[in-house]
Amino acid sequence: MSDGRTIAVYDARAGDYEKVNEKLYELADLEAFAARVAAGGRVLDLGSGPGFYAARLAEWGFEADATDASAEMVARAACKPGVTAWQARFDELVAEGVYDGIWANFSLLHLPKAEMPGMLLRIRRAGKPGMALHVGLKLGEGEGPDGIGRFYAYYGEDELLGLMRDAGFEVIARRFGRGKGLDGSLSDHIVVLARAKPVPE
Repeated sequence: MSDGRTIAVYDARAGDYEKVNEKLYELADLEAFAARVAAGGRVLDLGSGPGFYAARLAEWGFEADATDASAEMVARAACKPGVTAWQARFDELVAEGVYDGIWANFSLLHLPKAEMPGMLLRIRRAGKPGMALHVGLKLGEGEGPDGIGRFYAYYGEDELLGLMRDAGFEVIARRFGRGKGLDGSLSDHIVVLARAKPVPE
């Protein structure tokens, strides 16, 4: 999450967001992600919102961390059984070789596009060799505020996959969908599952 206005929207509407997303629309994606992570492995829900997916990962026996820039979202995530949650912006991800998997479900779209290449490298550094990575983003072009003032960056399929490959990730699967967001608008999206390729010696 990149800017104060976006964070303020999530702080103010955390309850609404929780109600809109309690259905776990990406549950099948979470199952595919979990299948790529060693049993009992440590995972990070990056930009976790209220922590629904981190909670499900904890329920499945993973060591589940959750971070979000919104204090209200972190407070909700911290109440979920088995979830260790703390407030942090994307650029505060400084872990190295810690995670077996990172779940970034419609969170990195709040990051300016110019910062995405470096963020993907930061994510890779935070993971162990072969780590699993899930990324969900909205499809489109450009960047700017949505109807309720949140900053969004939009990506094309080839653009996103190229960025992930440049950062050292092998794309395993992708799917496309369409859904309604917190602002009430419908949008197309892409969900990608990848793994970190071995670092050349």
